Amino acid sequence: MNKKRSILIIYTGGTIGMIKSHDTGSLTPFDFNQILIEVPELKRFGFNLSTISFSPIIDSSNLNPEVWIKLAELIKENYDSYDGFVVLHGTDTMAYSASALSFMLENLDKPVIFTGSQLPIGTLRTDGKENLISAIEIAASEKNGQPLAPEVCVYFENKLMRGNRTTKYSAEHFNAFETPNYPNLAVAGIDIKFNYSAVHYPTNKKQLKIYTKLNTNVAILKIFPGMSREVLKAIININELKAIVLETYGAGNAPTEKWFLEELEQAIQQDKIILNVTQCSAGSVDMSKYETGCALLNLGVLSGYDITTEAAVAKLMHLLGRYDDITQIKIMLNQSISGEISK
Repeated sequence: MNKKRSILIIYTGGTIGMIKSHDTGSLTPFDFNQILIEVPELKRFGFNLSTISFSPIIDSSNLNPEVWIKLAELIKENYDSYDGFVVLHGTDTMAYSASALSFMLENLDKPVIFTGSQLPIGTLRTDGKENLISAIEIAASEKNGQPLAPEVCVYFENKLMRGNRTTKYSAEHFNAFETPNYPNLAVAGIDIKFNYSAVHYPTNKKQLKIYTKLNTNVAILKIFPGMSREVLKAIININELKAIVLETYGAGNAPTEKWFLEELEQAIQQDKIILNVTQCSAGSVDMSKYETGCALLNLGVLSGYDITTEAAVAKLMHLLGRYDDITQIKIMLNQSISGEISK
């Protein structure tokens, strides 16, 4: 491996960047310019490591699309100077951010690896050091000058996952993330073994282009037994609402009660996009499978296939910001833009 490879570490905030203050005993963010002091193991790589820290740092619960825009712009500004990027991020919204960046960074041919930790890097049993060290090694990995993971990824607890296929499923385990509908891109054991057939490798090198216009007029509607018409109407009639991620049962099923279908039909007639995503952790929407799904299909509800809710939200915000033509948006929703659906 080329020891001169350069990696930019971008710290947005989150648990991974915390150490215990000697004065107060409380957890405080450490200075990432001193990262080689806090994580001396990184010196053994011999990489050129640079850091950028957000100021102020952001708890991932307070994350918003402005952060995605800032990240995209930072990567664009530094793209030619580095071989890969590691984004340190809070775990709660990491899957949303990784999904968003996968759509916002067009023609990406370098690794952008999101990682974080469940315990602060300054604690004795932290998972942060291993996650950080392995994320940097993966970001720098290459063969014959070709990066081995040139896409937006999440690395967590020995697994490298496609960012827009990832969801957080555990609030307490170190293996906090899963990618139920897509294989891991790599697994880190004694060696890091890449699943080359699962990684997207660009066939033609093109200039990186970023899309920073996002439309946040999107809502998530999770159906449940006993949901009232008033609840449905309240969400559908939100002022300026452009699209709804409809979380349905199983393979894309929903109630067939007349009032429910009438409200959805009215929304679609008002040019509001309704994207059907399953509530299940794994599997895909197939509205032609059961009568309850066929009713949605006939109304004009769009299939999200096996997309995650996080990726569905980010994809809609991206497409609504990128296109004015609703027909074009619907066409793009039916396609895999960045490997987010199996189609």
